[in-house]
Amino acid sequence: MKASDAFVAELKRHGVNRIFGLPGEENLDLLDSIARFRIPFIVTRHEQAAGFMAATVGRLTGKTGVALSTLGPGATNFTTASAYANLGAMPVLFITGQKSNAFRKQGKFQIIDAVKMFTPLTKFSASIETADTLVPLVRQALATAEGERPGAVHLELPENIASENAPKIPEAPAAKETPVCPNSTTLASAVKTLHGAKRPVILIGMHANQSSIAKELALFIEETGIPFVTTQMGKGVVREDHPLYLGTTAITSGDCVHTLIHNADVVLCVGHETTEKPPFVRRGAMPVLIHLSFSKAGNEPVYAPEIEVVGDIALGLQALRGELAGKKSWESAWFSEGKKEMDARIGEQGDSPLFPLLPQRIVADVRNAMPENGIVTLDNGMYKLWFARSYRAFLPNTLLLDNALATMGAGLPSAIASKLVYPKRKVLAVCGDGGFMMSSAELETAMRLRLDLVVVIIRDDGFGMIQWKQQAEGLKKFGLSYSNPDFALYAKSFGAKGYRVTKTKEFLPLLKKALGQKGVSLIEVPVDYSENAKVFTKLVKQS
Repeated sequence: MKASDAFVAELKRHGVNRIFGLPGEENLDLLDSIARFRIPFIVTRHEQAAGFMAATVGRLTGKTGVALSTLGPGATNFTTASAYANLGAMPVLFITGQKSNAFRKQGKFQIIDAVKMFTPLTKFSASIETADTLVPLVRQALATAEGERPGAVHLELPENIASENAPKIPEAPAAKETPVCPNSTTLASAVKTLHGAKRPVILIGMHANQSSIAKELALFIEETGIPFVTTQMGKGVVREDHPLYLGTTAITSGDCVHTLIHNADVVLCVGHETTEKPPFVRRGAMPVLIHLSFSKAGNEPVYAPEIEVVGDIALGLQALRGELAGKKSWESAWFSEGKKEMDARIGEQGDSPLFPLLPQRIVADVRNAMPENGIVTLDNGMYKLWFARSYRAFLPNTLLLDNALATMGAGLPSAIASKLVYPKRKVLAVCGDGGFMMSSAELETAMRLRLDLVVVIIRDDGFGMIQWKQQAEGLKKFGLSYSNPDFALYAKSFGAKGYRVTKTKEFLPLLKKALGQKGVSLIEVPVDYSENAKVFTKLVKQS
């Protein structure tokens, strides 16, 4: 067995069932092994998109996604996707090629130190320097990617090592992870604090977005009666039509959800870390913060909890529930007022007939069209705040957005990966015109894979979020506008169906039609972002 065979055999043994990428001549042995081991290889039009796809597989499944590129520019094109996965805690293995480490007839052509480049962007980065070390390094990389806090790992495979014979290494026994129960002393401190609370609230963060934790959280909320809010990446962990749901933190301050947090006396933060943009800034000693997660919070000015309950999150919730179940004597007026304001905010302008469409109308129509288990993937832009604020998610990982690296260009690749993982679910990519054009070539990938996929492009002919900030700071509008192609014709040039909304009332029926038909459909929707200043600027200034 040559080394590239051993590499692919190890991936297959681990359960890898697809690899995304754009290979080069240095990957040919590995590509040959992938073909012979019959792992589907999905060629993308850009390495960054391959990385986004692999990261999304990791995010949805909890198992390591895999992306492959060549050396030099192929490796550098992975860096944004690597940062995206690592900050977002998505397990993914990035494999890059390299010239022979024995004799390089092309000198230093295309040679960069990829291992050093990936080191600050991953949990683990290494070059496979001998065939003997290949399998142990692959096993180490996969275990690290899925470890306590999942993330990105990187392996470099030089072409001469890939073609060498690899020694036979015994199959490693399946690793058995024993959940670590949180410390009894900190649990007792958390119980005592919550027992004494009058206005407690739960903040559901990014690391709670797992099925086992979602189940325990739902039980905890039902039996304790404590209301909850979510961060952007915690959406859908508990159903957001739940009577105790009080909203999602779309900005850092000023909105009704932030008022609720500031008026709470205790906040139980479940699976939160400040890699995701901090959802609130505490002023003074209140509220008291209880941190429940698998790792310590660290000591940061924006997030310094008084109590840290560290260990398995599901076990921690079980232990707390056992002590707090049935205690529902919370201050009702605080909750009722907040609930009324949040419900009104979500429904506000959702039926507006104005054209171009208000962002609230776009969100409301998407929610109306999508089934409960349908997956909406967002790119990054101003509309992301509107979706985070007003789109009700009913199941974990049904609104995929990035609030860690917050990179543009990820929406369409994430939708492609989501459809591959869940082929029977409806999948919708919502992209701004700017973010879409960064990865629009992947329309060809979606067409080649014969996916049933819908892409909504929110068009404002500019970088809307930065324009909003520019305007909010009283600066002259400058440097953020551009022109766009005819998106409907652009989609048709790939063989996809293309549509343009010309009246507000057209969008919902057109979206339902697109979701019900085969193939790739693209819908261009013009947006009126004057609402940004009316709502978000006002909120920020009030705070």
